[in-house]
Amino acid sequence: MAAGIAVGHFLPQVGTALVPISNIFLRMIKSIIAPLLFATLVVGIAGSGSAKAMGRIGLKSIIYFEIVTTAALFLGLGAVNLIRPGEGISLAKAAADPNLPQTKASLTAILEHTFPASIFDAMAKGEVLQMVVFCFLFGTACTMLGAKAEPVVRFLQSLADIMFEYTKYVMYLAPLGVGAAMAAVVGSKGIGVLFGLGKLILTLYGALVIFVVVVLGAVVVIMKIPVRRFIHWVKEPYILAFSTASSEAALPLALENMEKFGVPRHIVSFVLPTGYSFNLDGTTLYLSLASVFVAQAAGVPLSFGEQIMMMLTLMLTSKGVAAVPRASLIILAGTLSTFHLPMEGIALLLGVDTLMDMARTSVNLLGNCLASAVIARWEGYDLTPPAELNSAVE
Repeated sequence: MAAGIAVGHFLPQVGTALVPISNIFLRMIKSIIAPLLFATLVVGIAGSGSAKAMGRIGLKSIIYFEIVTTAALFLGLGAVNLIRPGEGISLAKAAADPNLPQTKASLTAILEHTFPASIFDAMAKGEVLQMVVFCFLFGTACTMLGAKAEPVVRFLQSLADIMFEYTKYVMYLAPLGVGAAMAAVVGSKGIGVLFGLGKLILTLYGALVIFVVVVLGAVVVIMKIPVRRFIHWVKEPYILAFSTASSEAALPLALENMEKFGVPRHIVSFVLPTGYSFNLDGTTLYLSLASVFVAQAAGVPLSFGEQIMMMLTLMLTSKGVAAVPRASLIILAGTLSTFHLPMEGIALLLGVDTLMDMARTSVNLLGNCLASAVIARWEGYDLTPPAELNSAVE
């Protein structure tokens, strides 16, 4: 990361030219997701031996996701009202981008988008939530068929093992991919992207730190999650998510590491991908902060009741659209339109969106890793890792 920033600043043309290296790394990562997710999720559900157990895990996951994301929304709302980073900023200075998303995500559209017309199309487009729905039903069918489905389950178990090995090879490219990504951003947008709109960025980072320490910290204490081992296994996917600003980049490694941490495969392979659509802690906190920030920058006063209505709107529209490109901007555009706030606010945020995306994406990843551990605890597992890993970490 440091080398990438230096190259982008002192040799901007070189930094911009490194975009293909960053793109190659991210494309390699994306090539892992569909086969790994299909194999681990189906094997996990079939291995649980009970469709009823998976339904129970799904219900517990949704309840936990809703509680934590609601806390994130209101923490963002509190931070933006306390610090008021939008005051003193004129939206007139920001030129509207004609390519900005103008569509709103309706609840019916989100619900319809959840179900795949073709599993192959969903895999090709990286529609994680659609893959989860298909795999859940496919895995349940394998469970109900029992011995007849064993050849398929064994094949998918082998496929999962192969994809974890494949992931290891791709991770050798991670330092190059991360450095190239940072060099490209700084080279194309200038070092100022790290300092522009500083008050907003500091407000977001501060709120996310409080969220991690207070909210997620309370969850760790209540559910008795082994902190040292959790940090050990989550730090690498967390850094990868932060430096690439890509949840997809960290998903394969997070799946593997949380299983090594002690979360059973049938839980981690269900909770992590589902959390990518329903448990976006960092993104929901950012959306509440960004919406009120635009109102402050535009000089539009919002009553407490209006802000609560905005939070309820975000609570619904932020679910299930994680696979949509620039999803947070689509959700934000819809919210601004609903509450008659200027769309130019998104153009103002775009200049520093990369830096803020790094923070919210890494917190999304951290929150989902913790969610898998919480559901495992809730299901009665003691999170004991394999013996050889346990001795190495402890």
